Amino acid sequence: MEISISVVIPARDDAEFLRRALEALSAQTRPADEIIVVDNGSTDDTADVARAYGARLIDEPIQGILRATAAGFDAATGTLLARIDADSVPLPDWLERVEGVFQRADAPTAYTGPGRFYDINAAGAWAGKTFYLGGYVTWMTLFLGHAPLFGSNMAMRRDAWMRIRDTVHRTDRQVHDDLDITYHLLPDMTVEYDATLVMPISGRPFHSYKGFMRRLGWAFRTIGVNLPGQWPWQRWSRRRAARREAARRVSVDLSESDPV
Repeated sequence: MEISISVVIPARDDAEFLRRALEALSAQTRPADEIIVVDNGSTDDTADVARAYGARLIDEPIQGILRATAAGFDAATGTLLARIDADSVPLPDWLERVEGVFQRADAPTAYTGPGRFYDINAAGAWAGKTFYLGGYVTWMTLFLGHAPLFGSNMAMRRDAWMRIRDTVHRTDRQVHDDLDITYHLLPDMTVEYDATLVMPISGRPFHSYKGFMRRLGWAFRTIGVNLPGQWPWQRWSRRRAARREAARRVSVDLSESDPV
């Protein structure tokens, strides 16, 4: 498969963070084919920063992180949709590594990795990595039957997005986009979590108690709106069935290709 990569960045009042993210993207060893900044109702210079770096600007005035991400994914033209936050600072080989994974014969549907907080003290960064991000991956893997996507550091196939785009809760302003998209991945879709694909991100979730609790509330709401029909035992059962069907198809293909 010929690979082209669109990087989507939802942003609201994130001009200074965005400048650093776009600077990091300009230094990639494998450049993005397209960079899309979704301005989600900013009142600062977010749009001007996007234009200054040659990004494609999408205006989504109705606020909501999933709404903004979905607008960017819908508009993207790449075969891969990579997503970061405005406060992400991708390392120079990030897109090169992403492309390498999707070039494999056994490429997943989506690829993701952890974050590393860069603007809080060492103790806070360790706690955030271990309990906040680590807890998210551990518990949601149990709930989902596979690793969850992490919105600051993820990529997925565009054709997979097209299959699920009409099912996500894009009009709900109080859901996390990465977790909601993860919930809507179909049983035959796979997620590869790479602990070495580390993304530097801001520790701003911990800059205020109010901000942290708001994000935590969004997490529980995202789980709540997706649970009907998506209980862990239901998801695990469907995924086991999908794996058995995939194995059966491989067996049939091999048997049909054997010489008589």
